Amino acid sequence: MTLGCVIHGQGDLRVEELAAPSPGPGQVLVAVRYGGVCGSDLHYWRHGGVGDFRLREPMLLGHEVVGTVLSYGAGASGPVPGTTVAVHPATPCGVCPECADDRRNVCRDTRYLGSAARFPHVQGGFAAQVVLPAEQLRPLPDGLDLRRAALAEPLSVALHAVRRAGAVAGKHVLVTGAGPIGCLVVAAAKAAGAARVTVTDLLPAALRYAETAGADTVVRADDPDDAGWPSEVDVAVEASGVAAGLDTCLRLVRRGGVVVQLGMLPPGQSPFAGNLVVSREIELRGAFRFDGEFDAALELLAAEPSFDGLVSAVVPVREAESAFALAADRNVSCKVLLDFAG
Repeated sequence: MTLGCVIHGQGDLRVEELAAPSPGPGQVLVAVRYGGVCGSDLHYWRHGGVGDFRLREPMLLGHEVVGTVLSYGAGASGPVPGTTVAVHPATPCGVCPECADDRRNVCRDTRYLGSAARFPHVQGGFAAQVVLPAEQLRPLPDGLDLRRAALAEPLSVALHAVRRAGAVAGKHVLVTGAGPIGCLVVAAAKAAGAARVTVTDLLPAALRYAETAGADTVVRADDPDDAGWPSEVDVAVEASGVAAGLDTCLRLVRRGGVVVQLGMLPPGQSPFAGNLVVSREIELRGAFRFDGEFDAALELLAAEPSFDGLVSAVVPVREAESAFALAADRNVSCKVLLDFAG
């Protein structure tokens, strides 16, 4: 048997004993050590779905997982058993027009760990042992421990968003929303050479985490008199997932500037200042998940010990509901990890 974290419906999160898996052809068995609680995991827990993706059956949560290789199924190969690895959570189809255009992150038939986007759902990685396609493994670079490596998936999201913005070297970047993804966008922008990064949020604790990530200026989003507000910026990344954040980005980015919508807005229609997109020739771009950025994220994590400061808590999996409650409380937490050891 193996211990897993299963969502059955809105507010119904259970830690269950599951049958021990064994790898089939092309698969690998991984002993998971840490799993990061993501905003989508919280949405499944609190709302029974993410946007239009609703739970229709019990689902093992989790797509930010790292651990150790145990064994392979027939015909599968990869890092030798005992190797510490991170798991790329996506399995694109490889044949759709998007995959052919090297935009595998928006593959129309992808499988993504812990997602209810398709039925049967794609089971996730929040279990002490999981079976995965062997090609999803990435060995950790030298010097990168499993705890910090658990940030690889959200950092990949941030790196992709910054790449969608284009060249940011020497530029002033605004980030609206200082949740875990927003903080990692700060780090990604600084790594890409941004001259200045300003971050807005409603919560002082979140802004402190943004400073840990490297923000030059932090601003209370509900304080129009805050001296940190810039007059304009070159690039803006909306990471809060609320329409007010997008409005801020559109009003502060310079004429001809770029706004990247990274935060997932609520389902349905969201109002935005479309006239500014026209009159200022603002480029509004979406950013969804990632692809090759995963390998770059691991290298960046290995090089920057400061990322450790964004992990606010590590909680045993048997206390999963407490971990989810902590992750949902942005007054005190940034990234919360589940620990599957023992």
